[in-house]
Amino acid sequence: MNNYRLKYYIFLDELNEKIIKNIQNLKKRKIDLKLIVSEKILFSILDFIKYSKIPFFIIDNAKLATKYKANGIFLTSKNRSLVNISKDSRHNEVIGSAHNQYEYFIKERQGCSTIFLSPIFYNKKYSPNKMLHINKFNLITLNWKTSIGALGGINLKNIKLIKLTRSNSIGMKSLITR
Repeated sequence: MNNYRLKYYIFLDELNEKIIKNIQNLKKRKIDLKLIVSEKILFSILDFIKYSKIPFFIIDNAKLATKYKANGIFLTSKNRSLVNISKDSRHNEVIGSAHNQYEYFIKERQGCSTIFLSPIFYNKKYSPNKMLHINKFNLITLNWKTSIGALGGINLKNIKLIKLTRSNSIGMKSLITR
């Protein structure tokens, strides 16, 4: 359905030589790459982020995002505060994740420009009956007005299937930890 390149959002929980090498290889291929980091590893990877000039988002912490000049914040589906964070001009972008239509409306009210719907494919975090797959993913996102991202269970084997969805970005961890 999409005729444009996907944006890649990579979730980092650690940083080692293998991950740094994989990130640099992705940058060489001119892949639109953005990092999503948690507060617990932010301080250990701050120098790498500044050196590599990769846009980054901090998970659920607007104060840290402002303090460290992050490109934005990522609101998890657990964050249900109805404070519209996008009105704060210090953040370039607010993105979030949702598991259903109800959570989508919360993320929309929070001012998210991109909302990731999860889980699209099987992963260890969710039981197999929670998987959305392509058809259900497209049905749920049919009337969504924001930019859509696919999240959950995406790997090199099924990444081509994302082109069958309405999503223009993907969130994943396995791309750089392989």
